[in-house]
Amino acid sequence: AVLTVHHWPDPLAGLRELRRVVRGRIVILTFDPAARPWLTDYLPALAALDEARMPPLEVYAQALGQVRITPLDIPHDCSDGFLYAFWARPEAYLDARIRSGSSSFRALADTGAGLERLRADLESGEWDRRYGGLRRHDAYDAGYRIVSAD
Repeated sequence: AVLTVHHWPDPLAGLRELRRVVRGRIVILTFDPAARPWLTDYLPALAALDEARMPPLEVYAQALGQVRITPLDIPHDCSDGFLYAFWARPEAYLDARIRSGSSSFRALADTGAGLERLRADLESGEWDRRYGGLRRHDAYDAGYRIVSAD
């Protein structure tokens, strides 16, 4: 299951059903709602949305039994359009086409002020003063986790 559990009507029940029907290893890519990538500084509603929609990591053990939770660092040039994939390319978040590929952006009522602040900070260099060191990294832990259970 890749970045899908938060879309299930009842994640705990869905995970329990997954455990019931799968005979081998279960592997799930999810997001830790306790993580706070820099984008949440501009769009705090993302953090609230993550907390509301993403199951806490403890839920996976409740449903699946013993689990291994491993951070998944995202490469700086990740071409997939999931929410925090553009951590080293903040300009991408100003592109409506890129935002349209994220269910989180579609779920937010108003991103205008936060995106305008991001635009202004990119133009002024403030974003680079605050977060520019990220651009020198090959990968980043944005809060994505691989949950596996045998």
